[in-house]
Amino acid sequence: MTKKSEIKFTISLDENQVPEKIQWEAEGSEKEGDNLSKAVMLALWDQDENNTLRIDLWTKDMMVDEMKKFSCQNIITLADSFERATGEVSLANEIREFGKSLGIKLGVLKS
Repeated sequence: MTKKSEIKFTISLDENQVPEKIQWEAEGSEKEGDNLSKAVMLALWDQDENNTLRIDLWTKDMMVDEMKKFSCQNIITLADSFERATGEVSLANEIREFGKSLGIKLGVLKS
């Protein structure tokens, strides 16, 4: 028997279809209760199209500095996934350094 796990996002929209609230839940998650988030970036690999599909959502109360930090942290953690998937340590470190450098220039990460 194959094990399955589900991740669920519930997006509440205003009258203009702008996200007001992002809730998520995942089986086996250590985080309990009302799992709220101001933003989500989801990337999927479309094997038929050999291309990346993306869903990027953020609520209207997400501050610009929060989005800057979120984006830089995504670049940094993308390097971790890239390294695990490819074994390319040197290039992963370059990606990490780029994310950190960008965050420092934007004033959302400390040197």
